Amino acid sequence: MTVSTAEFTETMARFATGVTVVTVQDDRDDIGSTVSAFTSVSADPPLVMVGVSAQSYLVEVIDAQNRFAVNVLGEGQRALAGRFAAEGRPSARLLLANEPHRRGELTGALLLEDAIGAMECTVEQRVAAGDHVVYIVAVEAVPAVGSGRPADARPLVRFGGRYRALG
Repeated sequence: MTVSTAEFTETMARFATGVTVVTVQDDRDDIGSTVSAFTSVSADPPLVMVGVSAQSYLVEVIDAQNRFAVNVLGEGQRALAGRFAAEGRPSARLLLANEPHRRGELTGALLLEDAIGAMECTVEQRVAAGDHVVYIVAVEAVPAVGSGRPADARPLVRFGGRYRALG
């Protein structure tokens, strides 16, 4: 029995995931993309997994730079998630023109001040996996963003092919 791409995609849409924006500073520009293939791998040492479409320019830049930032989005950031997911999107700096942001001290990647969490990461492992590349990355820093009160944070999730708030 073979599972079709449509069957797989439809079934995975029933699994709620958090929504992040991955940013990386290129030698020429800032690159960013919405990523929901993200999860914790280890607490000691702190490692996370990020999955990125193998055909994306983001993979090319991550492979060249070997470091990036992950911004965890909150419920009020649906439009931002959509902008970073759009085909043919402009530079990350342009997408953030009206959003408070700064550069990470370790990666130089853009950190979203209104995110509910952020991490600066360096690549430990790169694994080709079907139509994606999976990165296992070391979390080198957890810069303060958002209100600084994670218990009050309300995450943005992806479920049923749409961005949604919990609750």
